[in-house]
Amino acid sequence: MERRSFIKKAALGTAGLLAPTILPTGRLFAATGSRKANHVVFCLFSGGVRTIETTLKNEGNLLPNLLKGNESISVDIASGIDAMPSNPLPKSLQEYGTLFSNMKFSSGPTGHFNGHTTAITGQHTNSSLSLRSNPPFPTIFELYRKHNSPVHAAKNAWWLSHSNNLYPLLNHSSHPEYGASFAANMIAPNPFFQWDVSVNLRHELQFTDQKAAVISDLQEYMNSNFRKTYALNGSVQNNDNDRKAIVDWMTTLQNKAVSGQLSNPWNVSPYMNGDQYSLFFAEELIKSFQPELLVVNLFNVDVAHTDFTGYCNYLHRADYGVAHLWNTIQSTPGMKDDTILIVMPEIGRNLTANGIMDNYGRFALDHTNGDPLSRDVFGLVIGPAGVVKQNHNSTDLCATVDVVPTIANILGFDNELPFNLPGSVLTEAFE
Repeated sequence: MERRSFIKKAALGTAGLLAPTILPTGRLFAATGSRKANHVVFCLFSGGVRTIETTLKNEGNLLPNLLKGNESISVDIASGIDAMPSNPLPKSLQEYGTLFSNMKFSSGPTGHFNGHTTAITGQHTNSSLSLRSNPPFPTIFELYRKHNSPVHAAKNAWWLSHSNNLYPLLNHSSHPEYGASFAANMIAPNPFFQWDVSVNLRHELQFTDQKAAVISDLQEYMNSNFRKTYALNGSVQNNDNDRKAIVDWMTTLQNKAVSGQLSNPWNVSPYMNGDQYSLFFAEELIKSFQPELLVVNLFNVDVAHTDFTGYCNYLHRADYGVAHLWNTIQSTPGMKDDTILIVMPEIGRNLTANGIMDNYGRFALDHTNGDPLSRDVFGLVIGPAGVVKQNHNSTDLCATVDVVPTIANILGFDNELPFNLPGSVLTEAFE
């Protein structure tokens, strides 16, 4: 589908900010391993999250939907923590699964590229690379699409990240035997909700040079995505039916956004932040496509570099959003009781503050290689009883590289990988 015909159909030109990279269906591989579940949703807490504010609860329980406990939030920051709606679940997510409280980002610089790459590839990355570079190792999306069996369409794999800027390239690697042909569909929801798309393309002659340049970039982005076709050994092409289904789905959401129906779909007071919109968009994906593999990137907590209380507040908001997501999963036919949800920060954050004070007298936090706390994280594996251990706490040492082999094990293709991953399956989570 060309850009022009898409714009005509959607009547919304800024769809380029969200245009998915619609990919070919996978190849046939011989059926092998059994599955623990047919769907995995991975919520990656990006931006660095300390165990002090999460599992250790030094500021009270900022994550009451994820973690058990009613500990009150510290008095000095309590007024800076937005009140969220009541828990959409009858109990905490921890009680629906297994908490790994002794998880480490075990190797490599404690930066975002490294944290993301380890979480998405299951490989240690020991060099500081550009955030805008594809990782050198195949991602979980490529491993799933190349080695999973039986064949599954590309619309079953999604990388959902808050914007089109920091992390658009983690839906596939630069590895010569994998790459874009086995990538996940990619979507960046936040610009979708922040742009006044009903105005921007209708008044192009009034654009400033800066806005005109942005529109030019969007048009090129749309062209590159909608013209893209892949041929693997001359036999695999983009699936036109899937492409149409995704475009129709996006068009429906775009029209709702323009008409104001998505201004605050969860009725969160006083607003929904970027991470909550990302989780809302994940819910819409789930309800429409029931994907087998969905990774949601949550990034607002990176405000911790300059605003400690804001960081705590965004943790609190994300906590509500993840619970809302699980409630949607358990309310969606095809996903209910057949989905495993994984929650994990990419990296930790320093014990030592950086000297930047917020409005509540608290000091901000960076994440540097020399601070051991920047390697301390936690993990949650949540799923149906009889498959996932319920209300279980594991203190066994584990690592962020363990998530990729765990996903491969859940979806039944870990024994089909042509190489060994450094991590191990988180077997303690399963019955």
